[in-house]
Amino acid sequence: MSQAKYKRVLLKLSGEFLAGSSGFGIDPAVVEQVAEQIRPARELGVEMAIVIGGGNILRGANVMAYGMDRATADYMGMLGTVMNAMALQDALERMGVDTRVQTAIEMRDVAEPYIRRRAIRHLEKGRVVIFGAGTGNPYFTTDTAASLRAMEIDAEILLKATKVDGVYDADPMRHAGAKRFDRLTYLEALNMGVGVMDSTALSLCMDNSLPLMVFKLQPPDSVVRAVMGEPIGTVVS
Repeated sequence: MSQAKYKRVLLKLSGEFLAGSSGFGIDPAVVEQVAEQIRPARELGVEMAIVIGGGNILRGANVMAYGMDRATADYMGMLGTVMNAMALQDALERMGVDTRVQTAIEMRDVAEPYIRRRAIRHLEKGRVVIFGAGTGNPYFTTDTAASLRAMEIDAEILLKATKVDGVYDADPMRHAGAKRFDRLTYLEALNMGVGVMDSTALSLCMDNSLPLMVFKLQPPDSVVRAVMGEPIGTVVS
């Protein structure tokens, strides 16, 4: 079997991935497909942590448009990420992958509280660790939570799975001539205002020299190819 390039990674997934074609809620068949991407990467010996968004359950910007308080909307979104984490945990466990969910907001009946040293110990024992509830604070995105957790667990790279195969100078879905970049510096990505990662998350990566790879969660072996270091996306470093 081929050798993985990275020993420990953090994979950031959008909650929308779990919704499937409906765009809302959790589609068990799609969750299983996502788990099928993660399992072979773990079998390469890679220590894997995951952060999942909650946009398939609730998008804060949408409810705020109706006058909801920002902090309330953000806390509701955090709870949505825990639902996604539990769904992915279930799919992975049924495939024989030992998994733990840790949450930034304590809910001990369904998950462990986030404890950095415990999370690292789980990774060392070969368990996939899924971090739920973002940072536990409003006004911070799950992108920022992914950057923070990646640095806390000493991940070698942050893998950001998206619906496009890298960073472009314009939306490739709308502009046929959009230019794709193989590599960018942090400052270049910040100055471009890239839509795949918010500025706070990018700044955290830059300040702590954490490389970021933006890649598409297709075809079915994309996570494996990413952990093996194949140039399937855009590397920001």
